[in-house]
Amino acid sequence: MSHIRRAARQNKTMLMKTGSYYVIHICVAALVAYAVTGNLWASLTLSLLEPTVQAVAFFFHEKAWDRAARRGANDATQAPRPAALQAV
Repeated sequence: MSHIRRAARQNKTMLMKTGSYYVIHICVAALVAYAVTGNLWASLTLSLLEPTVQAVAFFFHEKAWDRAARRGANDATQAPRPAALQAV
């Protein structure tokens, strides 16, 4: 359980962003599903299922971009200097 709490603390902003995205996505999905199907139960089911899967995918998408940005920053600071700029 402490691992989950630590992960939540370390990713607080990203989890809050994911949560707000989830709520907005559910509302939009419910409206679109109801407009297409005209069925309240079908629209509620679709609006909960699809955004839930999307929210999980979004979290890992953000984590991957975060990792790529950190890797790019590390590569830039550790890049070897061209031979012409090295001290003789």
